[in-house]
Amino acid sequence: MYFVKSPFFLRWLYPRSIWHMPRSEKKVYLTFDDGPIPEITPFILDILKKYQVKATFFCVGENIKKNPHLFQRILQEGHQVGNHTYNHLKGWDIDDDSYIDNVAQCQELTQTDLFRPPYAKAKKSQLKKLYNNYRVVMWDVMSGDFDQSLSPEKCLQNVIPNIQNGSVIIFHDNIKAIPRVEYALPKTIEFLLANQYQIERFE
Repeated sequence: MYFVKSPFFLRWLYPRSIWHMPRSEKKVYLTFDDGPIPEITPFILDILKKYQVKATFFCVGENIKKNPHLFQRILQEGHQVGNHTYNHLKGWDIDDDSYIDNVAQCQELTQTDLFRPPYAKAKKSQLKKLYNNYRVVMWDVMSGDFDQSLSPEKCLQNVIPNIQNGSVIIFHDNIKAIPRVEYALPKTIEFLLANQYQIERFE
């Protein structure tokens, strides 16, 4: 179960997290979770370069370790990176100290003040500690690209009608998402540019 639009009760539970950026500006923020991996990260980077837009990649530490050349390419091409834990941990299933240590292990590689909890599932006690050092970025438009029962066309339909000024859009930089990302990402960017949205990375 996942929410295409971030529900009010989650925003109420985690009010210090960033769910969207200011609605007053016609800007949107493309974000990618879980990479970098050789199967899809180069495609994503090629598409971003083709359309000359920048994005934010919430990277998993062990994937950075396995694919340092891809991590360097993300940085060299002007994109932002965020911390997504070292082992893609679900905070609900682990004690606070172990979770914070895992984030710190990833931080040695990412050196960023941006964090996104995998699955959006972190305990309030864990986030309370992380807020001291990180901007915790959630989302307000979830593509659902990781859902292998979802058609590429439906993935695109999850995104386009839900975009607003300031939207934070999540795609996934992982193997499960490949056919949906390949279809929906370029079409999303084309829609945004055609409708005069500025596509931004987090600074």
